[in-house]
Amino acid sequence: MDMSKSHTGGEEDSWMEKMSSVPDGKKLVRSPSGLRMVPENGAFNSPFSLDEPQWVPDKECPRCMQCDSKFDFITRKHHCRRCGKCFCDKCCSKKVALPRMCFVDPVRQCAECGLVSQKEMEFYDKQLKVLMAEKSETMVCRLSNNHRYLFLDGESHFEVELSRITSMQVLTEGVTPGENDIHTYTSLLESQYISEGGNPRASGMLLHYKMVGSLDLQQLRMEAADDKKIASAWLAAMHKAAKLLYESRDQ
Repeated sequence: MDMSKSHTGGEEDSWMEKMSSVPDGKKLVRSPSGLRMVPENGAFNSPFSLDEPQWVPDKECPRCMQCDSKFDFITRKHHCRRCGKCFCDKCCSKKVALPRMCFVDPVRQCAECGLVSQKEMEFYDKQLKVLMAEKSETMVCRLSNNHRYLFLDGESHFEVELSRITSMQVLTEGVTPGENDIHTYTSLLESQYISEGGNPRASGMLLHYKMVGSLDLQQLRMEAADDKKIASAWLAAMHKAAKLLYESRDQ
């Protein structure tokens, strides 16, 4: 994405620079739900990841939590790997990829959770790749390999840790901000609501974040330069990323 950038406030300290440059080691672990490929150091978990849920104990679940069928020798119970609730085979038979929990293979999920996971796959298959695109002559913004940092490369290198972003606003061109404006505003910490939809007139992004060891908000404004098409695709992907970040914190 060809973007110019401006920011207020000081540079991130050397601690953040060290954290963002540490190699991302992975290890294979087995959980009751299946095999997972996770960071060797938990401090490097992706901000988009979700923890495995606590399963509803078998003794507390005599019937399917979807169709109310009674469990017996023939009707066996199964736990959804995403929500942890208990279902019969008919209501929890589909295996769906669940990258947000780092599963290597598709895992059993209930119908509702399976639909959510399928929608998230578009982000992992397409939009995350847009955000992580290697630097080119027209690219100054990208996510780090562990998804934890937003890198901005131009005349100098600047980093923002995604977990410290408190709000994101997608800016539009030719529109005066107001109640009926089509810009998207996402508050990751304070708000309970996230606006849906893309924005074909996106022209930039405004971030507010807190530096390590500080409670003061810093502001980072990025504006698209020449290639509006590439910038719009990047901004749409970043908006989806912000939504997943908010959902991860909420859960």
